Amino acid sequence: MTYDNIVSLLGSEAEGLLQYKSKTISKEQLHVPGPDFVDRIFAQSNRSPQVLRSLQQLFDHGRLGGTGYLSILPVDQGIEHTAGASFAPNPIYFDPENIIKLAIEGGCNAVATTFGNLAMMSRKYAHRIPFVVKINHNELMTYPNKYDQIMFGSVDEAWNLGATAVGATIYFGSEESSRQIIEVAEAFERAHQLGMATILWCYTRNNGFKKDGVDYHVAADLTAQANHLGVTIQADIIKQKLPENNGGFKAIGFAKSHEKMYTELANDNPIDLTRYQVANCYMGRAGLINSGGESKGESDLTDAVRTAVINKRAGGMGLISGRKAFQKDMKVGVELLNAIQDVYLSNEITLA
Repeated sequence: MTYDNIVSLLGSEAEGLLQYKSKTISKEQLHVPGPDFVDRIFAQSNRSPQVLRSLQQLFDHGRLGGTGYLSILPVDQGIEHTAGASFAPNPIYFDPENIIKLAIEGGCNAVATTFGNLAMMSRKYAHRIPFVVKINHNELMTYPNKYDQIMFGSVDEAWNLGATAVGATIYFGSEESSRQIIEVAEAFERAHQLGMATILWCYTRNNGFKKDGVDYHVAADLTAQANHLGVTIQADIIKQKLPENNGGFKAIGFAKSHEKMYTELANDNPIDLTRYQVANCYMGRAGLINSGGESKGESDLTDAVRTAVINKRAGGMGLISGRKAFQKDMKVGVELLNAIQDVYLSNEITLA
């Protein structure tokens, strides 16, 4: 997909997203992705040579290899959302081999999926594409439904099956978050000991985060603080939903905030809201990859490219997009993943 194709796809939003000049946190203050990211950022950290090798393996694979950007295919919805609900649109993905094939054909840096999926195909594919083992999940079989991330396997077994990285989710703000933070912090420490990289899904969850018809689960201030907690437990890469609003701390009336968070450090522009997320990832020292979100049908390609443009121009490190890709014919899914990658390969799309 060329730059002109991207402009055409974005339509009326193209100028506002592609030409926007940020007036909040200066791009010069950010640690931006690039071919030397591991040498420039992680080599001076406490990460071992084995972890540095794993991170470099992630950055070197796929169509974005050597750019410092990441395109990851995540498929953990079989547990998170039930397999039937997730794979009914394209039942071939009940077979984990097809999930891995989609990531390979789609030119992704890595495939992130469940213990069972990657264990079943370990010896055939662990050397062909980096594996990210998702070690915890929320299951929907408990009645009434509850929302709690629980461990589905061990870090040591992730290493045994050839994983390059482990991934986990924390529901920040939930009643169970304290336990989840401790569990994941310990798991990430063990992963680093074994030489694997770590990716954290930093999600906010609490019924109280919705007020007066506004869903603050996707507020810039709440999600950014979740990011900051994530990098504190040494997540190398942060996955976060794209922010859609701001002012959650003030509207709900909890935690602490400063007025400059909503004036000088962020505004209503989606690029600046996302840049505030990047800032809370140690100014980009830990990369921010935004979620591709749910599949909405015909608008998926436009939505995915829009999210990629916002993430890249904000200073983010890439996209982790699943349902928009695997809930379609594989050829169409590959085209969508390639379109996302084309945004990061375009020299004409720069930091705002």
